[in-house]
Amino acid sequence: MHNADWDDLRYVLAVAETGSLSAAARRLGVNHATVLRHVQAFEIAHGGPVFTRTPQGYAVLPERARVIDAARDAASAMDNVARLMAGARTPVLGTVRISATDTLCTTILPAIAARIMARAEGLRIEIRNANAHEDFARMQADIALRPTPHLSDGMSGTIAARMTFGHYAAAGAPELWLGLSGLLSRAGPADWMAGNVGQGETAAAANSFVTLRDMAAEGMGHAILPCLLGDADPRLRRRYGRFPAMDVPLWVACHADLADSPRIRLVSRHLVRQLRAHRAALAGR
Repeated sequence: MHNADWDDLRYVLAVAETGSLSAAARRLGVNHATVLRHVQAFEIAHGGPVFTRTPQGYAVLPERARVIDAARDAASAMDNVARLMAGARTPVLGTVRISATDTLCTTILPAIAARIMARAEGLRIEIRNANAHEDFARMQADIALRPTPHLSDGMSGTIAARMTFGHYAAAGAPELWLGLSGLLSRAGPADWMAGNVGQGETAAAANSFVTLRDMAAEGMGHAILPCLLGDADPRLRRRYGRFPAMDVPLWVACHADLADSPRIRLVSRHLVRQLRAHRAALAGR
């Protein structure tokens, strides 16, 4: 495939996956006219339209569905080439992007990053605060610190510690709960709340444990928090009895294709060692 064809195909795939020129432009970081120009160039070069316009946006013509499937396969292959090349050429020094939850980003990770950089002159660490799982196939992060029972397909990692959750409230807080919304609604504590807390017992909700901590500290209700957050806040007291303490593995992980990169291997090894030094705080002991 010629470079121009591949470039056009990226735009066609973005429109197919987002359903509109404007959404595709936002994904690719270009303007609306640029997307339209590449889509039209692809259609002219390959003998016909790929999309039909509908009131909802752009829809792939049924007879072109296999073209979009092939485009996805091509995009995946190009991403795989990029990852393999990155792993082969990555020196020990340079930038490593670490994705972590807001709990870790606002507590122990900055100090850990500082200690790692002090040991490796020329190493630059970029911390990405992301409760959502980063898209490693699109190279948005190099290493992830994730509290999760299992890693997703294509990921490789080490369990550095276990993150424990507990029940916390401020003195005098009402006997109401603070719910877990957004991505937190898929976490283990949310499953417990769904089965044990009635709808009328919930006062408010948030999609961030850091925000839930501050809401609980303001006396808005009871919250389930990582012990790393709750134990360190003098405004809160840990409660026992109703919520059974639960924990999940805390992984240091990367895409399997980058696991042998010297720089990523070095930083991952340091992260595991430093997180293990914080095992007691992570476990709520």
